[in-house]
Amino acid sequence: MEHTEKLYYAQPPVLEFTARVLDCQPDKGGWQVVLDRTAFYPEGGGQPADRGVLGGVRVLDVHERGGLIRHLTDAPLPVGAAVEGAVDAARRLDLTQQHSGEHILSGFLHSMFGAENVGFHIGEDTLTMDTSVPIPPEGLAAAELAANRVVWQDLETRAVWYEKEQLAALTYRSKKELEGPVRLVTMPGADCCACCGTHVQRTGQVGQIKIVEHIKYKSGTRLLVVCGGRALARHRLLDDQARQAGAALSAPVEGLAAAVRRQKTELEEAKFRLVGQENRLFARLAAAEAAPHPLVIEPGLGPDGLRRLAAALSEGRPGVCFAASEKEGGGMNYAIACTAPGADLRPLCKRLNEALDGRGGGKPGFVQGSFAAGPDALGAFWAGCDFTE
Repeated sequence: MEHTEKLYYAQPPVLEFTARVLDCQPDKGGWQVVLDRTAFYPEGGGQPADRGVLGGVRVLDVHERGGLIRHLTDAPLPVGAAVEGAVDAARRLDLTQQHSGEHILSGFLHSMFGAENVGFHIGEDTLTMDTSVPIPPEGLAAAELAANRVVWQDLETRAVWYEKEQLAALTYRSKKELEGPVRLVTMPGADCCACCGTHVQRTGQVGQIKIVEHIKYKSGTRLLVVCGGRALARHRLLDDQARQAGAALSAPVEGLAAAVRRQKTELEEAKFRLVGQENRLFARLAAAEAAPHPLVIEPGLGPDGLRRLAAALSEGRPGVCFAASEKEGGGMNYAIACTAPGADLRPLCKRLNEALDGRGGGKPGFVQGSFAAGPDALGAFWAGCDFTE
């Protein structure tokens, strides 16, 4: 069978074309269609496949095997027929912006820090880049600025095929040894790399390159990056979030960080005062309890408050002390404490969890958890407990 002519390498990009159907076979999820020529880029090298329409049917995926480009379609096409194809232009531009932006940034990470790109993938929201060496935040910022300067210069890119004998005289990045023919993609002033993907005609089409996250990964650094339209969409999202946060804090976006720090301080001070007030309440509740094994249900307490209430109830009292609070939406949180020598609350905790559909555990003198039952069921369970065991 003939090889497929690859129109997706043409510049300016070919997004609409006519081709002849060479083969069409049923396949899981659709039909595998082979053409004599195609502008649909097949998945490879970290870049997802193009999508679009072919002969009136949808192209769901594209792969290359043995020199043939196979299009997964949602309906069959007649073998021998001439069909018109249309690549999803918006998707192609997005993937091309991400791929070209990755090349530019990778080139500077390599020249500035000796970092090899050991992993690359264009995802739905961000592109992922893995470097061979760790790079500090200030280094990433410097490389990001240098990469965007190349974008701003709007330089013409080049994609040229070279034979084996020509490669020896050239300097380029590659993850493996290549013999040719090899396609080298050059981003002037930034990078020259062996690549089979689609790229912009000029660096200005990348729009912007922004590193949105970086983490330590294996022996190097993993970067999450957005370029072009994705960078603009992220900026709009963050701007909207910042404006909403500013409105909630009665602060301009430019003063948002200071407003957040101020509110954090105020909340910490309020929490400190609340804990003090709760501890005084817990002491009064403990003093008012005459039962040797008290059960106290106090509204509005979280796990930490229940722990402190159970501790207050058990102070100076050898009995089993139970503190509980109803949860929003149903069920209850609980904490049980006992200071008696040799006490082990874990069997009681197990019986409670089984009886009230709960979960929890802890140490011999203190257990904590939650259960699905309500106060009435808890009261009945507690009334039936034999604390002489």
